[in-house]
Amino acid sequence: MSVWINEQIRATEVVLTGLRGEKLGTVSREEALNMARSQGADLVCTSLMSSPPPCSLMPKGKGKAAAQKVKTASKASSPKTEGGKEKVKELRFTAHIEEHDYETKLRQADKHLRSGKPVQLVVKASGAKEAAAAKAVLERLVTDLKEAGVKDTGIQTGGKGSQVKLNPR
Repeated sequence: MSVWINEQIRATEVVLTGLRGEKLGTVSREEALNMARSQGADLVCTSLMSSPPPCSLMPKGKGKAAAQKVKTASKASSPKTEGGKEKVKELRFTAHIEEHDYETKLRQADKHLRSGKPVQLVVKASGAKEAAAAKAVLERLVTDLKEAGVKDTGIQTGGKGSQVKLNPR
């Protein structure tokens, strides 16, 4: 959820609420901004989901505080973030993985994707000869997981192996 303040609001008309909570009706954006300036207030909009969006006049500086409060509340309520980044489960493979181990890791990846979590699949290769085998393992994994996840990035191949990130469908 975001908060838009003053000139950040792009709607041509807004449903305005005054400083004391009184309903001022639908007014043009320019008129609402002029009212905010004349009263030494900020024009604050917390939702663009309706047309015209609901906006309210808030004492100067309170709009930024409300925006900051909404931002921290949304960060705190998001359990899948760590340090602002999405938590990604990383599964590591070797280029010459045995079938049983492959099936076990495949089940783990499928479980994470179906629970709504992204997965980073990493295949380690010790040399240039194993790089082709590592890429083949990843291609097989992506094919086997196509019902549960979709590629976020292409298969990235580097000197020590290959990797791909899958997002849940």
